[in-house]
Amino acid sequence: MCRNITELRGLEPAATPEEIEAAARQYIRKVSGITRPSGANLEAFDAAVAEVTATTERLLAGLQPRRQPPKTVPPLRRPEVRARLGLR
Repeated sequence: MCRNITELRGLEPAATPEEIEAAARQYIRKVSGITRPSGANLEAFDAAVAEVTATTERLLAGLQPRRQPPKTVPPLRRPEVRARLGLR
């Protein structure tokens, strides 16, 4: 598994839609080899992100609760990342 993709199952509070989409986007970047899609690839890239996001949301909703939280903190919950992205 790609080490850049953070585990989202078992977070407290639960993973947000933004965190799920960020993980989906990172996955699509990894498997496609495209970091910033060009205009020619943008539609396919965005469609893949949307599909993986929806599938991930269904997966997380259907899994049993974890006994322990994930070992890493998702990037969107890290203060330095939030500051860089201008999030509150």
